[in-house]
Amino acid sequence: MTQATHSRAWAAPTATAPLDAVVHLPGSKSLTNRELVLAALADGPSVLRAPLHSRDSALMVDALRAMGVGVEEVGSGPFGPDLRVTPGALGAASVDCGLAGTVMRFLPIVAGLATGAVAFDGDPHARLRPNATTIEALRALGVRVEDNGTGTLPFTVHGTGAVRGGELHVDASASSQFVSALLLAAPRFDEGLTLRHTGERLPSLPHIDMTIATLRARGVEASSPERGVWRVEPGTVAAIDVTIEPDLSNAAPFLAAALVAGGRVTVAGWPRTTTQVGAELPGLLERLGASVAVDGDRCTVDGGAGVAAAPLAGGAIDMAHAGELAPTIAALGVFADAPLTIRGIGHIRGHETDRIDALVDDLARLGGEATGDADSITVHPGELHGGAWAAYADHRMATAGALLGLAVAGVEVDDIGATAKTIPEFPDLWQRMLLGR
Repeated sequence: MTQATHSRAWAAPTATAPLDAVVHLPGSKSLTNRELVLAALADGPSVLRAPLHSRDSALMVDALRAMGVGVEEVGSGPFGPDLRVTPGALGAASVDCGLAGTVMRFLPIVAGLATGAVAFDGDPHARLRPNATTIEALRALGVRVEDNGTGTLPFTVHGTGAVRGGELHVDASASSQFVSALLLAAPRFDEGLTLRHTGERLPSLPHIDMTIATLRARGVEASSPERGVWRVEPGTVAAIDVTIEPDLSNAAPFLAAALVAGGRVTVAGWPRTTTQVGAELPGLLERLGASVAVDGDRCTVDGGAGVAAAPLAGGAIDMAHAGELAPTIAALGVFADAPLTIRGIGHIRGHETDRIDALVDDLARLGGEATGDADSITVHPGELHGGAWAAYADHRMATAGALLGLAVAGVEVDDIGATAKTIPEFPDLWQRMLLGR
């Protein structure tokens, strides 16, 4: 991995007392960008209430506008305005994907329904993220794609205004987003879509469940008749107004903070039922030794006296369904009573950065020890010292560094601004948590 640069280093604050905080979080990135796509394909205007306003959602909004969709800010809320989405005729455009997986995987399939050429590119690291499945799926559906033969950005989709659909086989082992992308656009295919996953594993299944749920909420017939097979019937995508849940994956470092610093942290607005991956957090944190209570719309983690008084529980955890939470859980492994191995997470090597290698390298810079292989990471408990923590333009890596900084003085995150990808308010919310506000 490349060594961090420190021109914008952020000194991670160290906790000086047990925490006692209630945290309010902005909307879910995964839900916001799914609802933006479905609203763009709907039969009339939709309003997204309490959506996320971050780099990823802004890239999605800008891309949809470029393709001919109307997106207007209306009203106001604690984290920004609501969004009114008005479908339009999809046409030629140039799309900046940034580092947003949802943009680089969801919108190329939508571009197959456009009339004209839609060019996709993004940040330098985005050109390393796997997209061969997207390109191959489009070609199998009869859509022409110009690319450089690497299976990555940049590439151009030449839409003709319609996609036949039918039956399609894909290997989505690298990301569940490949499945979600096809399912989201499938109601607009002439024959709908029967999609079969051909790979040996399929990570992050809750994200596909989320996609199915959002489709059904808009009146689309969508189902999974057997494991690894999905069917979406052709038909209308209903225009509806929706309220976006808080982002439960972004809750991870805040709830985990109670284990490190001690005390209690509550995340408000916790949904009674949800398809978000962050719903796994209570069980994961209890597995490590936390006391967790979900009462009404509040999830509270009580870390007792924190890791200074009692180490967390090591061992092995399979996180194949919740890989995006792995950086937070891996950081906690430093404070365990035995090595902590997180399995089933090979797919996070293709996220914003190779998160396994990034964690191994960052922990080593702070005097820790971790090893990774193709599908897992093992973090060894030990004493850390201050030093540079590289974010690698990855929001989850940046927040993992902040979490360690609660107990380790002198941790400097090279780019806390990477959190703007999904939670631009992170530095302020983190400081408020420490102050008990």
